[in-house]
Amino acid sequence: MLLLAGDIGGTKTILRLVTAEGDRLGKTHCEQSYASGNYPDLVPIVQQFLAEAKGTVGDTLAPEKACFAIAGPVADDRCELTNLSWKLDARRLEADLKIPKASLINDFAAIGYGILGLSDEDLYCLQDVPANEKAPIAVLGAGTGMGQCFLIPAAEGWEVFPTEGGHASFAARNPTEFELVSYIRSKYELNSVSVERIVSGMGITPIYQFLRDTGNFPESEEIGVKVRAWENGDREIDTAALISKAASEGRDPLCQETLKIFIAAYGAEAGNLALKFLAYGGVYIAGGIAAKILPLMQSGEFMENFLAKGRMRSLLEKVPVKIILNPQVGLIGAAMRAENL
Repeated sequence: MLLLAGDIGGTKTILRLVTAEGDRLGKTHCEQSYASGNYPDLVPIVQQFLAEAKGTVGDTLAPEKACFAIAGPVADDRCELTNLSWKLDARRLEADLKIPKASLINDFAAIGYGILGLSDEDLYCLQDVPANEKAPIAVLGAGTGMGQCFLIPAAEGWEVFPTEGGHASFAARNPTEFELVSYIRSKYELNSVSVERIVSGMGITPIYQFLRDTGNFPESEEIGVKVRAWENGDREIDTAALISKAASEGRDPLCQETLKIFIAAYGAEAGNLALKFLAYGGVYIAGGIAAKILPLMQSGEFMENFLAKGRMRSLLEKVPVKIILNPQVGLIGAAMRAENL
């Protein structure tokens, strides 16, 4: 059976044709990336992709099932993308693309399905303890925002449930974090500060600004001139990546302290999620940031704060904790969801 999987974002759309072999994925026949903004809808992208793929899979083969992971809220197989003018409906896609079965899922739900198709090489284990196969699995990931989902065992396989947990209120735990929350509320004129405001790519620069403006750490000219340019409106500069790189290389004390606070808060939020679901099936760390700062994630700061739950520490010591290294986990998940339609 030939499956079509898609990862649909405001910037790019990635499509993949893969064979289903029983209850697992087989050979990937073709994969291509397209600039989403160059197309009025998903249909012409898929049509172009399938036309280009004929040389690989042949004229007679066509996908029987399709699943598209969407960067936006999905309800009843319908979605209106946040950063595009596309309005997608799975039933319309089935008709227009002549695919018998199609589905739309949230992009983080796709990551939830995707972890079921990962190999040991796709993961780095922070806490290597046996997983309880009958217990829930929790997934969270800091990237542009903070995504969270959970999986529970079902009669056949697993059920995946996306959440909006990243928008829950951030829980400060010490004087520094209380001051940080107050600083962000004032600087950005917010009524409340969510987890995502601190534990995501958008949180790294405000942590840096807080440490700089409170005067605890001197700012280097190399980093400071670029951060100031960003503050003056130059959004071409990726300050989060700049700060993370300097911290990972150990060459800037202010950046290093920024990432220390970020990773501590990340670990604490992962521990919160593990407690809420008693995720003895495992906690999986997704998102683009963790894999890029892997040496810092390995330093102990993350797990120290993951476990720092007082009387509940003994429970959390029984939870496997793994970092996802494969950046295409969402595409894998879309294919696995398509196979199960």
